[in-house]
Amino acid sequence: MLMKVLLVDDHELIRHGLRRSFERQGDFEVVAEAGSMQEAVRAAADFLPDVVIMDVRLPDGTGFDATRAIRASHPRMGIVILTMYAGDEQLFAALEAGASSFIPKDAPADDVVDAARHAVAQPTSFSAGDLAEALRRRLNPTGPHLTPREAEVLQLLAEGLAVSGLAKALFISESTTKTHIARLYEKLGASNRTQALMSALRLGLLNHPRGAKPQP
Repeated sequence: MLMKVLLVDDHELIRHGLRRSFERQGDFEVVAEAGSMQEAVRAAADFLPDVVIMDVRLPDGTGFDATRAIRASHPRMGIVILTMYAGDEQLFAALEAGASSFIPKDAPADDVVDAARHAVAQPTSFSAGDLAEALRRRLNPTGPHLTPREAEVLQLLAEGLAVSGLAKALFISESTTKTHIARLYEKLGASNRTQALMSALRLGLLNHPRGAKPQP
């Protein structure tokens, strides 16, 4: 029997890409799409999917709000939170909302499908790639919490790569790269590359860069 999927994202292009990824598998069927929180909650009730792929940023609320609403009515429905902002705060918000899995949008399509399979099989058992490290950071706070992607961006910044070079190295768009850099600067209390690298060095988040030496 095919596993039924509901896709929730306010960008049609992303929903289209996700639909193709799932339909290539052969054992999934995308039964509905939604572009808002209200549409998501209604579609979950109308179509009773086995799993919901849920974006966080929606025009009339958050994916966490939608997850709570769906989970209250459908306790055995799988829910995967799929977000561009995959930091610890978002991870724990997904866990507390009742999601089954949490995965960043820049993850490979196969990882998203695997998360959906987990959510169908174990809808009440939370899964996230960085969960163990996130729990460790929460129990032993030692400074800014960088996601694995932000740590990669930091290292590449230290090696002197510009935005375009970063994007190519990480196989992501320049827009997404700029978002990661902005969030990294915010966490480090920096307004430019040099300040960010100096802050990272002081906090022990970075070894001395191989490519460029930040000046004080």
